[in-house]
Amino acid sequence: MDLTDSEKEQVIGLIAAGKPLPARFRASLFEDVRETELIWPGKTTEVERTVLPFQSIEHIDEPRSETNAQFDLFSIDENSGRQSGGWTNKLIWGDNKLILSSLANGPLRAEIEAAGGLKLVYIDPPFDVGADFTIDIEVGDESVTKQPSVIEQVAYRDTWGRGIDSYVAMLSERLRIIHSLMSQDGVIAVHCDWRIVHHVRMLLDEVFGADNFVNELIWRYGKMSNATQRFPQNHDNICVYSVGTSHTFHPVRQSDSEYKTRFVRHLRDNKIFVKEVKLSTDKLITGRMKKIEKSLGRKLRDDDVLFDFDTEFKTQDDVFYDISIIKGNAEERLDFPTQKPELLLSRIVAAFSNEGDLVADFFCGSGTMLAVAEKIGRKWLGADLGRFAIHTTRKRIIHVQRELAKKGESYRAFEILNLGSYERQYFAGIDPSLPEEQRAASSKQREEQFLDLILGAYGAQRSEQLPGFQGVKDKAAVLVGPLDGTITQRVVSRAIEQARENNIQRIDILGFEFEMGIKPVMIDEAKDLGVILTLKYIPNDVFDKRAIAKQEIKFFDVGYVDVKPIYGKERSVTIELKNFAVFYAQEDADATAAGLRNGQAKVVVDTGQVVRIAKDKKGTITREILTNDWADWIDYWAVDFDYESQREIITEIVDGEETSSWTGRYVFENMWQDFRTKQQRQLNLTSAPHSYAMPGSYKIAVKVIDIFGNDTTKVIPVKVK
Repeated sequence: MDLTDSEKEQVIGLIAAGKPLPARFRASLFEDVRETELIWPGKTTEVERTVLPFQSIEHIDEPRSETNAQFDLFSIDENSGRQSGGWTNKLIWGDNKLILSSLANGPLRAEIEAAGGLKLVYIDPPFDVGADFTIDIEVGDESVTKQPSVIEQVAYRDTWGRGIDSYVAMLSERLRIIHSLMSQDGVIAVHCDWRIVHHVRMLLDEVFGADNFVNELIWRYGKMSNATQRFPQNHDNICVYSVGTSHTFHPVRQSDSEYKTRFVRHLRDNKIFVKEVKLSTDKLITGRMKKIEKSLGRKLRDDDVLFDFDTEFKTQDDVFYDISIIKGNAEERLDFPTQKPELLLSRIVAAFSNEGDLVADFFCGSGTMLAVAEKIGRKWLGADLGRFAIHTTRKRIIHVQRELAKKGESYRAFEILNLGSYERQYFAGIDPSLPEEQRAASSKQREEQFLDLILGAYGAQRSEQLPGFQGVKDKAAVLVGPLDGTITQRVVSRAIEQARENNIQRIDILGFEFEMGIKPVMIDEAKDLGVILTLKYIPNDVFDKRAIAKQEIKFFDVGYVDVKPIYGKERSVTIELKNFAVFYAQEDADATAAGLRNGQAKVVVDTGQVVRIAKDKKGTITREILTNDWADWIDYWAVDFDYESQREIITEIVDGEETSSWTGRYVFENMWQDFRTKQQRQLNLTSAPHSYAMPGSYKIAVKVIDIFGNDTTKVIPVKVK
């Protein structure tokens, strides 16, 4: 031990006093100390090992039920045209730490390994961007700002808002789990910028090994800057490491823009490269070609070629200067924060993976990595914390599927997963590895502990005086649903009955999940019996005590959907949307109006309407409702014409063994859908007809997703002859 007597006494004194040892003693006190290491307060090599079951909430493999694609990557059910085998791409909503832990240690790992293993991971974890979850959403000719959910704000506060220590702790744990999940010939690419790249490099050195460094790619995106005290920061960094000693790499030919520069130079010297000119759509090149033909007095011939493209041009180096940020009028632009160009991601995916490989992005945002993977024939897996990110990615992938289907090219099915009630149990402190009876007992105990928090977040008072109810708010009795269950029509009917027995005229029912189509039926039933009924969702944000203390929690009414089945010939049914209602309020319209300066205007969401509030130069305030029609609230809707045809089966590890069980729910098979895009704002309110193979009774589920990414589903029965 290389310590002086004085240092030894200091160490003993600190230990006796229960105080931490200074970092300078690390090399002397511990064996196998790294030559260089990134240290921060509270550093640990422990990682999350919780395994939660994944719940499959939606399955999509037929964009509009009109695919003619040749599926050469997987098997097809000849009777339905739907994918029946092979890897199904996965889009997962939730905390990526829990997602990664459940992938690495749970049953889904075997499916990943059967698909060839995880060959490439690209992640772009945002840093120091407090408005990262704030999104502008188009409503008619205006746009409204979607405020971040509390759970997104908490993620920012806990991960990025506390400074570099919390950021590197977050990233370190996730990198360690990712490393354990990857194939031995896999590659990881971490996208960052000047603020964090030095920390990222050291983390990757620790987790993947300094000897496995592959590249630090520089993406020079060409953004202008007026910096006066330093050179403008004009690039991002992408750190690439391998898992083992070998990995896939395909050299990339120099970019088209570099080719054009060189080609134009050759044209200036009257050196002609005709074969490429004939294929070019670049106006500069074709224009100069015509000038040369005019000067020669003849058309250019193939034998005018003076050099060979493949030997003349070198491979792309580690500085990407030819890929700009996404322009405002670009087709791929989604106005999603931190969105990266598809060309950038396609270059990385094409270089470090093969066709058919499985690639992943655990901070997928708007889904650029996944869209690129779909287009160039890679299997994919993506995850994100934001509900709106998942919704944006869903639409984007369906659009890619449609384009590939038009070309007759193959694409894969994908499913949307989450951790659902199991994630809520985890937040509540319930051990998911406990046997079912113990877990149920623990769940009941924890529910009691969180009941006061939920009532407090809702602004209600705990009450033991109302049978069947737990609280009261503004003369309304309040019923709080279970932590891991669904509020059914039976539960609501019983609450209405108890309200009548106790002469209660108003009841509010709060739940994490509600039975589909519950609202109009139960509200009308309650009204007929003299009871005013309100149904509200409990947001997952309720698990953050700080948000409750700051009164940041918002409970939204269960949405209302009305649909009509239209029967046609040959056992066909078409679905027509008849009505949709939501009851959101992000900001108080009166408070917003009072805060405006003369000549200012702002779009807000208030009492279920998107409203443009303006104050003219004289101080006169006007309010213009932008959501004049119920359809203005709808961003996306989809139909499952045979709901209850596929049960939701979850696989859990109990006492070290895998067990599968039916959750009592069904997977939404997305068989037809329509949605708005940045380029196409119109929405069809009538589906394409669906023909049933056999007469009989069926159930149709209709899922409507509003402009903020929240969904409402209704199930209706139909009978075809």
